[in-house]
Amino acid sequence: MKKIQMVDLVSQHDKIRKELDAAIAQVINSAAFINGPEVKAFAEELAGYTGAKFVIPCANGTDALQIAMMALGLKQGDEVIVPTFTYVATAEVIALLGLTPVLVDVNPQTFCAEPELIEKAITTRTRAIVPVHLFGQCADMEQILLLAKKHNLFVIEDTAQAIGAEYTFADGTKKQAGTMGTIGTTSFFPSKNLGCMGDGGAVFTNDEALAQKIKMIANHGQSVQYIHDEVGVNSRLDTIQAAILRVKLKQLDSYKNARQQAAAYYDRYFLNHPHFQIPVRNPKSTHVFHQYTLKTTGIDRKALREFLASKGVPSMVYYPYPLHMQKAYSSDRYKAGHFPVSELLCEQVISLPISTEMDEEQLEFICRSVTEFCASQTKNVN
Repeated sequence: MKKIQMVDLVSQHDKIRKELDAAIAQVINSAAFINGPEVKAFAEELAGYTGAKFVIPCANGTDALQIAMMALGLKQGDEVIVPTFTYVATAEVIALLGLTPVLVDVNPQTFCAEPELIEKAITTRTRAIVPVHLFGQCADMEQILLLAKKHNLFVIEDTAQAIGAEYTFADGTKKQAGTMGTIGTTSFFPSKNLGCMGDGGAVFTNDEALAQKIKMIANHGQSVQYIHDEVGVNSRLDTIQAAILRVKLKQLDSYKNARQQAAAYYDRYFLNHPHFQIPVRNPKSTHVFHQYTLKTTGIDRKALREFLASKGVPSMVYYPYPLHMQKAYSSDRYKAGHFPVSELLCEQVISLPISTEMDEEQLEFICRSVTEFCASQTKNVN
């Protein structure tokens, strides 16, 4: 059996090695390492795939969030609503820009921000909502967009974990993650569903004027060389990374299908298991399974992870602490117990390996190992 990894990038890349080598060699031979033609081509192809009118590549997913907020003209002290159960980057850029992160709890089933709680958090200083499409499925965008319209707010989608996921509105309209709000952002970190071989990110929008502003901000605030109309940053997607992403974008649907098949195998094994709840799908959204995350009950999660590690099975906890319990984001307005769903999830969740290259032998071994641990725990209790 192949070594089990959370994400097997070596095997993934081996299948497309010739195309990747040729793409990289072409960039090296052209020496167009910054803003080469591959960057523009990738942006156009990603726009075609997602349905976004405009895609602006940048250096990483965190930059994408920062550029989005800068482009919307958010000012120091403005409030931005974000779930407390998420990766720190989402709140990090809010704080770095002098904005105020306003945290909300999440739905206990989908792990995405709860629209009802978002509305309760809106004040006269609120300017934007950042729904995080966590673990691979979309937040409840129809309700969030209605809230944004009602209160005249921007919506910045954090799509770092859900590129390729599709949301269906009540009227039957389908849109991809990242293309529904005012701006969408994503990351091409290597382990993402569409990952490069370094860092990378992108910003999506359907607003042409906003797209031009985003493009300027990402390039030192200049529309033409040495003419700076905005205060900007230096955030570029390397040409080599764009070339790699062009190759991998063609595989994204097959990657998505492979992850969904692995998730279906896990589902069959753990459905109705007394110690686990399988991921609950939002009926309005497809799930592309950036992570396969179980909720545990009645077992020692730490002991489970140690047992799995002894068997050569990696696992992860996304996330061990909610944002409001991180020192950097602690605030008098938030105390332990303030967000009970997120705090409980941080104690319960465990993510099992899921990647495009998993085979049935690996999946069966992982599931048997988990079951073996649960049986030993029950025996010890008895």
